[in-house]
Amino acid sequence: MQQRGRVLEEYVVMQAQVGEPRAYAQLVALRGPKLLAHATRLLGDQEDARDMVQEAWVEILRGLKGLREPSAFAAWSTRIVTRRCARFIGKQIKRRELGEQLWSHGQIEPEKHAHDEGEAHTVRAAIAQLPPAQSATIALFYLEEMSVTEVAIALDIPRGTVKTRLMHARDRLRHALKGEIDE
Repeated sequence: MQQRGRVLEEYVVMQAQVGEPRAYAQLVALRGPKLLAHATRLLGDQEDARDMVQEAWVEILRGLKGLREPSAFAAWSTRIVTRRCARFIGKQIKRRELGEQLWSHGQIEPEKHAHDEGEAHTVRAAIAQLPPAQSATIALFYLEEMSVTEVAIALDIPRGTVKTRLMHARDRLRHALKGEIDE
């Protein structure tokens, strides 16, 4: 099923590259939710993430004709969102340093679990507790099913860094979930 989705996305990218108006809306519908989820993982705030993804779409659609490999669209568009989020975070840090705006102290609050919400919820909650770089890396690799190379492109980091982040994230998840989920 995942492969079919990628083939469809690749076809829609090619249609958009030749100027088919409906293809742009289809691209936003296909990739938009995944880009929003990625930005939300990086920023921890859905409203800020929505703004960054909206800005990224302008850049994505303008640069689409220059994309040589339509199959690289997922990683390429994710990298654009990653860079937008990084710039946003940089501006927030500068504001904090200048005393213009105080950053809230609460990062991601631990989720309150009901008795039986299922293993998937527990794993997602544990992923949310990871540092943002590890959370984004593990989510792209496992939840978005991107390869190490695609994750490296999406996050604009070396492949070795992706592997290191995955290793550390797996260790943290293993420790956090020990006793939570029995095999």
